[in-house]
Amino acid sequence: MKRTMKSYRILIAAAMIVLLPLLSQAQPPQAGDNQRLTPQVMARLFPAGVVSPEYNADGSVTFRCQAADAKSVELDCQMLPQAMPMSKGENGVWTITVTPGKPDIYPYAFVIDGTKVADPNNMFIFPNEGFKYSLADVKGPEPSVQDIQNVPHGKVSYRFYHSNTCGIDRQMCVYTPAGYNPAGKEKLPVLYLIHGMTDTWETWFKVGHVNNILDNLIAAGLAKRMIVVMPYANPYPEMMRQGLADRYDSMDTDRVAKEIINDVKPFIEANYAVKTSARDRAVAGFSLGGRQALATGLGNPKEFQWVCAMAPAIFGNEYETNFSNGTYAPVNTINKNYKLLWIGTGTSDFLIEASRGLDAYLTANGVKHTFYTPDGGHTWMNCRDYLTHIAQILFK
Repeated sequence: MKRTMKSYRILIAAAMIVLLPLLSQAQPPQAGDNQRLTPQVMARLFPAGVVSPEYNADGSVTFRCQAADAKSVELDCQMLPQAMPMSKGENGVWTITVTPGKPDIYPYAFVIDGTKVADPNNMFIFPNEGFKYSLADVKGPEPSVQDIQNVPHGKVSYRFYHSNTCGIDRQMCVYTPAGYNPAGKEKLPVLYLIHGMTDTWETWFKVGHVNNILDNLIAAGLAKRMIVVMPYANPYPEMMRQGLADRYDSMDTDRVAKEIINDVKPFIEANYAVKTSARDRAVAGFSLGGRQALATGLGNPKEFQWVCAMAPAIFGNEYETNFSNGTYAPVNTINKNYKLLWIGTGTSDFLIEASRGLDAYLTANGVKHTFYTPDGGHTWMNCRDYLTHIAQILFK
């Protein structure tokens, strides 16, 4: 018996020698420096970056890019006529300071050894399917219409709906003005606002600042209260992923027009208190979105009476064919059926000649319209200007 008990003790001691290290590993870690957010731990978790962009008191902007191993870094920014080389300094930080011609929101990217990248130290990103630009918001001495001001603020909601036209679930952004209740008694007109090629449903919000512009204009009594619907006008990436399309139709107008009328509009009218007559609906768009706005609006006079095309992607004299083949309503019916046909294209925009041709064609056929030609090119700086202009005209 004594020998047996001694054997058990030996076995237990041997087991403890083996198990104790394992048991100690299974214990929860004790609070120590590695479990506290000490300056040392924070520095390890979040290495120090650089300030970029930095807005200077004299109106200039300093951009910085950490790329210690790069051979060349350039700043590609829409405040500049072309990309400019940056200078390498201490700790592999490349720097450049530039002064824009005027305060505005400028897309930009760094070109590191030929590869274009967004600024990793800037949280404001240009939503786009392809390029990844950052945004430099250069303020003036006084707030502009695109800036947040001390006025009642509306809100932008992210909404999802099923598109029978495309066979997929889709997303959109919806702006509603301050004090509006979607289930309330106040019914508002609706602007359907389409982005440009490769942009997304977020671009008019995050780059176009549609909410700030409408908030400020409405508060100043310069624009009517309205809802702005920002759909995603490119269903093809998701349709192709799901096997519902075999190619990318980059210039599509028919499917987009059908989806807005058959899916987007019914969703809005079922979920928001809105006016539902054609005189209370507008459609507008930029670039490819301008092309789509013309087809959606001019092709459906019973649905829309306000049509605005911002630097529309039309080519040659195709508008003449569109007025005769049913893409647009017949040109001799426009004055009767529409309250506004508005075209805006910058004088430096590569699409200006087609817009001038459309303007001349409309004038020759006696069609009442507005043709706005500010300075500037095919940019979102101009887009915000276009939106500011049409918002003060719509639904009045």
